[in-house]
Amino acid sequence: MSCLQLIINPGSTSTKLAIYDGTEKKLQYSLDHNKEDLLKFEKIGDQVPYRLALIRDFMAQNNIKPTDLSAVVGRGGLVFGLTTGGYVVDDNLCTALVDHRYSQPHASNLGGLLAKQIADEAGIPAFIYDAVTSGDLSPVAKITGMPDIQRRSFCHVLNSRAMAIRYAREQGKTIEDMNLIVMHLGGGCSACVLEHGRIIDSVGDDDGHFSPERAGSFPSLALVPLCFSGKYTEKELLKKIRGRGGMYAYLGTSDAREIEKRIHEGDKQAETIYRAEAYQISKTIGMLSVVLDGKYDAIILTGGMAYSKMLTDWIRERVGFIAPVVVMAGENEMEALAQGGLRILSGQEQANVYHFPERM
Repeated sequence: MSCLQLIINPGSTSTKLAIYDGTEKKLQYSLDHNKEDLLKFEKIGDQVPYRLALIRDFMAQNNIKPTDLSAVVGRGGLVFGLTTGGYVVDDNLCTALVDHRYSQPHASNLGGLLAKQIADEAGIPAFIYDAVTSGDLSPVAKITGMPDIQRRSFCHVLNSRAMAIRYAREQGKTIEDMNLIVMHLGGGCSACVLEHGRIIDSVGDDDGHFSPERAGSFPSLALVPLCFSGKYTEKELLKKIRGRGGMYAYLGTSDAREIEKRIHEGDKQAETIYRAEAYQISKTIGMLSVVLDGKYDAIILTGGMAYSKMLTDWIRERVGFIAPVVVMAGENEMEALAQGGLRILSGQEQANVYHFPERM
């Protein structure tokens, strides 16, 4: 029985699309967008008609009608108050995706909005799955030390849980049988604790270790004077924290392959920064290890930077005493979205319904 899904993964300058029939990827394509075209739109939600027209062209060129589909799955946006798994894209969720009382503005917010537009034409469901902001943090885990700021779950949930599900299956178990720490190593690095499938704590790309393009956390008393120094605008400072921070700020590149090449050629500064990256990532894993009293089945290293054996070996040396370290390199966002949608359609999982949070 055919189970055709359209997968929509919007980024800041592209929209990745894929068609899956069950677990089989039939085709995948990336629609690149002109930055000048996107600058015409004041708000993220205003981009929907523009991107929707391009998606329709893609479908027409490949002879795909909305009525051929069983579901449309979009990348989850930065919506507050989500738990892990899938959500039906209904009117409440669409409101939250564009209302900044309930979400942070981000291109991924378009995933659910675009999915619903196409799904509604055919009377089929639209879902988002494992959004970046999804999790089940306890009241204790949300405390920051500053009442004005509350910690929220924020990590690369989609790939992290997909790799956790795959690892559990390889062990002849389910994700509900295991306790895991998953570290996603990408342009931004984030980590989470999975207790029987639920994310009960996480470290985002701005509140822990630095990464290829993110500055991570640093002494806050030193940051405050910098904010008011007049040396940088708010936009410039935010860029130094996310986008031009981390390894890029020290070495002028965020490419791990280039950095390893420099190390092999004797660049001591490159080696120091790369070792510091591994050191800080290991500290984050060590910090999260206490969440479940050190009782973990494995530590999973995933994401594009997990292809770096130099980096993963350095991490393994430091944290291997906590639990076995498993490297599952790469990013599998489209596959993870398709598999999530398929689990919902097959009845293995039940899609959640979004409710506006009582307290933000």
